[in-house]
Amino acid sequence: MKNFLARLFGKKAAMSIDISIIGTGNMGRALAARTLAAGKNLQVLARDTEASATLAAELGGGTTGGNLTEAPAGRIVVLALPFDAAKEYVTAQGAALDSKIVIDITNPVDFSTFDSLTTAAGSSAAEEIAALTSATVVKAFNTTFAGPLTAGSAAGEPLDVFVAGEDSARTEVAAFATAAGMRPIEVGGLHHARELEGFQLLVMAMQANPALPDFNWGTALKIAG
Repeated sequence: MKNFLARLFGKKAAMSIDISIIGTGNMGRALAARTLAAGKNLQVLARDTEASATLAAELGGGTTGGNLTEAPAGRIVVLALPFDAAKEYVTAQGAALDSKIVIDITNPVDFSTFDSLTTAAGSSAAEEIAALTSATVVKAFNTTFAGPLTAGSAAGEPLDVFVAGEDSARTEVAAFATAAGMRPIEVGGLHHARELEGFQLLVMAMQANPALPDFNWGTALKIAG
């Protein structure tokens, strides 16, 4: 009877999760902060189970932690991982991602030079990830850095979040950004991830350029007007 109750309540807890974040790095932590600000129930999964449990405890608010080999419980799954690791993750999860929305935040930048993308011309990281999973992939948060994202604002203004993807999924991700205190800007289908990733390449190159000391990974893109 006790085991049955444990399974029952465990299932209910899993069903109550709104968003699963994969990764505990700076972007994972920043997105976790925004998720809780949005009043969403959060699960954090990582390769290092101890790290995910520690972060979950720090965040509080009923946040749960676990290993990334577990099936994510959230309706929305955020890949707070490097591009190659994100591809490995969706491939390994397989059918566990059926009917979920996967947010790809990656930037496939050649970090040795900050001068090019590692994806083929006419493609994007988001489209490559989408080809590996049955989930609906949405590109979002790739144009935000961790510092401003943690706050949800920059220079006293709500952070702009550019969102590309299929209509209903894009709208759902935009609603999440709004609930988290930011301003979503829907830019169209997933193929527009190409422009978002290309533009962010230029922005990241400015942060890494010692000749531009005013750019220090704390900047944010803002559409004025």
